Amino acid sequence: MTDEHTPGAFRTFLKSLRLDRRVRKAASRDSRAKRQSLSASERALVLAKTGRRCHICGGEISDAWQADHVLAHSGGGAHDPENYLPAHALCNNYRWDYTAEEFQQVLKLGVWIRTEIERGSSIGLLAAERYVAKEVRREKRRKVGPARGPNNSLQR
Repeated sequence: MTDEHTPGAFRTFLKSLRLDRRVRKAASRDSRAKRQSLSASERALVLAKTGRRCHICGGEISDAWQADHVLAHSGGGAHDPENYLPAHALCNNYRWDYTAEEFQQVLKLGVWIRTEIERGSSIGLLAAERYVAKEVRREKRRKVGPARGPNNSLQR
């Protein structure tokens, strides 16, 4: 194994990708145009590009979808229907503002850890345990309902 194929080197590589993205974002912050909304006709054109499918996961798109920048707005991407593709909100949220290289690493890591979880390896089981706990916390934050007081009782 060479030095470039060590866990420490991989961690450094991932951190450098993040730093590059932050530098790019900061450099374009002052020159970026204000975000604009697509018109209904422009949104229809964007949705038609993929036959009503999410460009990230390939799943069918219902009425609720987001117009995702191909070249991110934060990176200087233009407000032009040609720079948008349709995406599920969840897919677009997790794609976030990653560079292409970062997103490819995210996908590779995701596929690898999913395989480890399915195999029941020690790292897979640990990752599954932590992931499930994180999802439970995330879902609790997202639940919107009646105001609740002490002892989780409904407030009227």
